[in-house]
Amino acid sequence: MSNYKDYKKKVLQNPEIKSEYDALQPEYDIIQAMIDARLQQNLTQKDLSARTGITQADISRIENGTRNPSLSMVKKLAWGLGMQLKLEFIQTPAK
Repeated sequence: MSNYKDYKKKVLQNPEIKSEYDALQPEYDIIQAMIDARLQQNLTQKDLSARTGITQADISRIENGTRNPSLSMVKKLAWGLGMQLKLEFIQTPAK
C-alpha cells in the first residue's frame, strides 16, 4: 500500500468492516465539526476548555475519539464555540 487512502479503500471492500465503519460515521462527523469550528476560530483546546468548563483533557479525548460526549456536553461545546447545535434525523434508503 502506498498510503492510508489506498489502505482504507482496500479495507472498506470487506462488508463487515464497511458496516462497522459506517456505523461510526455520526461520531466522526461530530468530532470533525467540533475540530473544524475550533480551528476556524483559532482556539486551542485550552481556550475552549476555559469557555466551556470542560477539561482540556476531556476535549482532547473527544477530539481523538476516545470519549463519547453526552448531549449536554455537546451543547456546552457548541455554546463555547458561539454556535447553535442542530441535530437532524434523516431518512435512509431501505436495505
